[in-house]
Parts: sequence; C-alpha cells; structure tokens
Amino acid sequence: MKLPATLPLLVASTMFMEQLDGTILVTALPEIARSFGGTAAQLDLSVSAYLVTLSFMIPASGWIADRLGAKRVYGWAIVLFILASILCAASQTVWQFVGARILQGLGGAMMVPVGRLIVLRETEKKDLIRAIAYLTWPALSAPLLGPPLGGFITAYFSWHRIFYINVPLGLVALFFVWKIVPGSQFVERRKFDAAGFFLAGTAILSLLFSIEMLGRAGIPIIAAVALFGFGLACGVMAIRRGLYISAPLISFEAFRTLTFRLAMRGGGVFRGCLATLPFLLPLLFQVGFGLDPVTSGTLMLAIFAGNLGMKPATTWVLRHFRFKRIMLVSGCIALATMLGCALLTAQTPHVVIVALLVVSGLARSMQFTSLSTLAFSDVPKPAMGGANTLFSMQQQAANACGVAIAGALLRLAPFSHGGVQTVADFQFTFIVIAMLAAIAMIDFYKVPLNAGEALR
Repeated sequence: MKLPATLPLLVASTMFMEQLDGTILVTALPEIARSFGGTAAQLDLSVSAYLVTLSFMIPASGWIADRLGAKRVYGWAIVLFILASILCAASQTVWQFVGARILQGLGGAMMVPVGRLIVLRETEKKDLIRAIAYLTWPALSAPLLGPPLGGFITAYFSWHRIFYINVPLGLVALFFVWKIVPGSQFVERRKFDAAGFFLAGTAILSLLFSIEMLGRAGIPIIAAVALFGFGLACGVMAIRRGLYISAPLISFEAFRTLTFRLAMRGGGVFRGCLATLPFLLPLLFQVGFGLDPVTSGTLMLAIFAGNLGMKPATTWVLRHFRFKRIMLVSGCIALATMLGCALLTAQTPHVVIVALLVVSGLARSMQFTSLSTLAFSDVPKPAMGGANTLFSMQQQAANACGVAIAGALLRLAPFSHGGVQTVADFQFTFIVIAMLAAIAMIDFYKVPLNAGEALR
C-alpha cells in the first residue's frame, strides 16, 4: 500500500486511541471511585488532570519534534502512553490514578500533534485531502463511542480493561512506526522559548477554566470574568512574542495564509459548536426525556452511523466541489439539525430522532473534514510545523470551550424558572449554540473560490 494511505491510517489509529481515552472514562468513574473507596467527584480530578496536561504541553510539541526528530518523539510518546495506561490500571489510590493520568496526558500531547505533523510533512498536496479524511475520523467517532464503550467494559468486565486495551493497540502502532514512518524528519536546533511556552499554556488553561467556572455554585461570575481576562492577556502576549522574536516557540507564519486564518477563526467556533452535540444529547435523552443509558447510547450511535456513511464520499466531494460551497451547504445542514434538536420532546418518535441524528452525522463529518483540509490546503511546507501546533491548540480549545459553554448555559438556564432542569433548558442551549454557529459561518463566505486548488 502506498505511503499516503498507510501513514495517515497509522496516525489516525493512535489519535483514536488518545481521544477515546479522554471520553471512555466518564461512565466508568463511579465504579473506579468505589474500588478506591472514594467518590466520583474525587475522580473528576483525573479527567481534569489529563486535559490540563494535554492542553498545557501541546504548544511545546512542535519544538520537541524539531529538536529530537518527529519519528523518535512519536515513538516515545506511544511508549509513554502505553506505560501510563498500565499504571492507570494498576493504581491502588486516587492520587496514584491521577498521577498516571497526568503521564497519559503528557504522552497524548506529544503523540497526536507530532503524528499529524509527520503526515503533513510527508504527504504531497495532491494526497492531502485523502490524508486529512483519515485523520478526522478519530475526532468524529471517539466522543460518541467512548461513553457507551466505557460503560459496557465496566459493567461486563472490569474498569481496568479500559486501560489494558491500550497496550496491544500501542504495541502494534509502535511496530508500524518503526516500519513505515520515514526517518527523514529533520532535526532543528533552536533555543526553547520558555516564556512563550508558559504564556501559551497559561492562556489556554485560563480561558478553558474561566468558561468552566460559569454557573458553578459558590463561584462568583466576576472571578470567571477576571480569569478569562487574564487568559486573554496571556494569549495576546504570547502572540506578540511569537511575532517579534527571532525563534519563537510557535511560528505564526501560517496566519499569513488567508484560508488558514479563516479555518482557525470561524472554523474553530463552528467546530466548538459541533463538539457540543455528544455532550448535550445524552443529557437531553436521560435527564430531559427520562431514557435509560442504554437507549440513550443507542440513539447516539445514529450520529456515528452518519459519520461513517459520509466517509466514502468525502474525498470525492472535496475534489469535485469548491471548499466555499461545501462548507456553506454542510454548515447550513448542520445548523438545521442543531435547531432540529431544539424541537425534540419526550414524545418524539425514536425513528425521527435517529433520522435527524444520521443527517447531523453526515453534515458533521463533511464539515470536520472540510475545515481540517482547508486549514492546511495553502500553507507552505516550511510553515507546516507552526500551523500544526496552532491547529492542535485550536482543536483542543474549541472542543473544550464548546462543551464548557454548553454546560454553563445548561446550568444557568434553570435559574429563570426556579432552578429545576427542564427540557426547555436544553432547547434554549441548542438555540444559542446554533446562533453562535451561524455567526461563525460568516467566515465561510470569505473563503476564496480558488482555495485548495493545489489539492486537486
């Protein structure tokens, strides 16, 4: 098989392993807490620790890959992820488990962006559409498959299996890293920009936590606003530093490319809106409609079916139609399905819900792949490293911010009618998210008609 097919598939498999690990744990937390003699609330720290480590270390991934060689870093990141998974399964206390999750986050922070960087550097422009199509399916499927899979493994086997399954998967990936990843990934000796690293990492963490704090009981809104302002200030300083020093941690050269700017700006907001569906829908089905977890999970598989159904046609569509038209059409369909979710009630027939979610999955898949491909379509090869780091940061931040904003809206809405969660609160949240997505689509109108011509 040709390199453009095997290499993206390898990287996609490790991305799936990492992203699945970030979602599969949610339904298993109560059982893990019981085995440690604690509570699920205490184990929430393990989820936060993983995401914090992942978010904070991504800005350094490009520098480390350039310094030590992308193939070497990618391989050792997989090794660290495997070892951390074993430590998670072998943990006897909450703090051992949290420590192991931090190590997992460190491995994931290197594994995902460095793997994508290898693909971007080794794939010719004409093969980029196909490569990006492979790299987007983990982000589409992991959030949907993780929670039901975690519940199934915990119920019928043991929560330890959640982490042990990473061992054979990781070892197979390591074998193929040794066999097919080119050793020609260059090594660049440049000084580590420690100030840029801490500014970028602090900005991401502050912005994410400030949004998460909104609506939390006992936390004043002014504290969340102050933290958001602090994060914004750190972000501005990180960007200014990146523009004006000779060897920044993250190169902003890619922002000179219009399509990259649009994919990062409007595309990032739209991505965050799409990321809310796997979070809001299970809550709507279980809290709003009173459905059991199995039925809720089964309904969610309809989105996954839509994602898979679109994949065979994605490459053909991107090669035969302009990016602008694809993004506007799929964006409008995705927007319509968000508003459709706002119209769902407990009396809505399940067949109607399934049909709506399948269409949502089709549009979601097309839009994710279009945005990811557009981001790198016109970026010059020398700027790919910085573009990849920035895109990885945007992807992580967009997903987390989307879920955090949806959660904040869902927590704040009941205050207007006595504090009891109702279906109307979910409908309000879907409408607000759809409005944000509609605003983001303004950037899709600005995409040039000749965008991505080198890919066809």
